[in-house]
Amino acid sequence: MLLKTPYLLFLGDAVDPLAAKVAQGIKDWRPEHCVGQFRQPGCNADMGIDDLTIAQAVERGAKTLVVGVANRGGVISESWISVFEDALNAGMDIASGLHNLLIDEPRLVNLAEKTGQSLIDVRVPQHEYPIANGVRRKGKRCLAVGTDCSVGKMYTALALEQSLKKIGKLSTFRATGQTGILITGNGVPLDAVVADFMAGSVEWLTPDANDPNHWDLIEGQGSLFHASYSGVTLALIHGGAPDALILCHEPTREHMRGLPNYTLPTLEQLRDTALSLAHIVNPDCKVVGISINTAALSADEAKTLLADIEAKMGLPTVDPFRDSADRLAQALS
Repeated sequence: MLLKTPYLLFLGDAVDPLAAKVAQGIKDWRPEHCVGQFRQPGCNADMGIDDLTIAQAVERGAKTLVVGVANRGGVISESWISVFEDALNAGMDIASGLHNLLIDEPRLVNLAEKTGQSLIDVRVPQHEYPIANGVRRKGKRCLAVGTDCSVGKMYTALALEQSLKKIGKLSTFRATGQTGILITGNGVPLDAVVADFMAGSVEWLTPDANDPNHWDLIEGQGSLFHASYSGVTLALIHGGAPDALILCHEPTREHMRGLPNYTLPTLEQLRDTALSLAHIVNPDCKVVGISINTAALSADEAKTLLADIEAKMGLPTVDPFRDSADRLAQALS
């Protein structure tokens, strides 16, 4: 998969900042690729970069319009189509990680053929994956698991990769979702893989390592406690056969994302449940640290909360995006 850079990030009519987490992830981890953002009326997300029209973005060199917003169900809204058509007519490719594929939109397909531009659906699996066999592999693997969706599992793995490399440890971020794939250019779109092959695709993504001390840092998805998305999390645990788990949590949530009648589990519940399932495929797996998304807290509030959780859980507890993942890296080394 080759995406032409730089990007114009399409935020559309995002209902809240979390709905634009794809754009946020790209802006945070590949800011050099982002010339600006395109927002429609009513958009409640903002990446803090320039708002541009399609024409202005092309003038600044944008080559690809990246769909950085996702609504529940991952569909392409009718109001987005005209913007996409403008982008194609202006000479830009379009890349999307939505379940509703660009190549299933006849208007876009016809126009792309006329203009010679590309429609890139990163959520379409590019390989035939095996059924998982549960055989242990060389090297080491770390998986981030969360109390809920969108709590910072991808950010934790990316920050951990940076911290491990700073201390000379071999590591590779393994993308399993659309944002990670758009950031790195490769990976497995796990929630688009047929269920019987999900765990096998994670085994394929994290093969035998040449160096026994190499860490694969697996991007987490969903939550074992989320009624909608628990299946993809279990596939990551059993396919990844992690040696280490990092617990991820967002402390201001009043309920599971998209499920107002479900409260979040405690970190103790997450630890015990995830670890017992991981021990099925790797009896040596351990929980090594905790990642807390403190974006909604002040610096003082965050410092107090992290200290309280660390004292309670007995594990290094950090906000890896705010303060680095260095202590988590030390826990792995």
